[in-house]
Amino acid sequence: MPGRLCNDWAYNLKPLKLIPLDRPVLIAPSLLAADFLHLAEAVELVNQSEADWLHLDIMDGMFVPNISFGMPVVESVARLCHKPMDVHLMIVQPERYIDVFHQLGVHHLILHYEASVHLHRYVEYIHQLGMQAGVALNPHTPVNVLKDIVHLIDIVLIMSVNPGFGGQAFIPHSLHKIREAKELILKTGSAAKIEVDGGVDLQNAAQIIQAGADVLVAGSNVFRAADPARAIHLLKHVL
Repeated sequence: MPGRLCNDWAYNLKPLKLIPLDRPVLIAPSLLAADFLHLAEAVELVNQSEADWLHLDIMDGMFVPNISFGMPVVESVARLCHKPMDVHLMIVQPERYIDVFHQLGVHHLILHYEASVHLHRYVEYIHQLGMQAGVALNPHTPVNVLKDIVHLIDIVLIMSVNPGFGGQAFIPHSLHKIREAKELILKTGSAAKIEVDGGVDLQNAAQIIQAGADVLVAGSNVFRAADPARAIHLLKHVL
């Protein structure tokens, strides 16, 4: 079943003691899982729901083996969306498009560590434009690569599936990475939020939050549900 943890042992991991579990959890439905023939309806559903952000995955067919939204689609979505737009760039040379996404009204711009040669420079520039800056880590990339920049960023995005396609199963080791990210944030005094993207559903959401996640990206679990608004509500109040 898409979204479940791959191994049962992962459910037995103990939550970090330092993490208050009564903090608000943010939900960011991923538009990648919506019906592309009815994107306007999907955006309006998010507008009317308890969702906090709208997550858009931008794929170029090179950094990941899929192609998703282009600029005209993002521009149209921006005109309709009433929630902060959380844009995740799964593309090579993401710095080429920082200005464009700023002009489109994006609130959060997330770059991949693996695709960014001068990450510090890009993060500073995103901030100069008034957007929040995030850094995403692929499943194979260790958290400690962020130790020299975590205090400067607003979002650490943990990819809990291999990027490129929706509907994949949650990688259990991601729970350890979420914990490591939380420990790094606490150690450095960073204000960064931890966002988790991939395979999130009602079976694993509580444990993901207990590991330290602040934001849950949910695609298939929301847009393929019989009642997407209720799916968002249940994720929002899973604890």
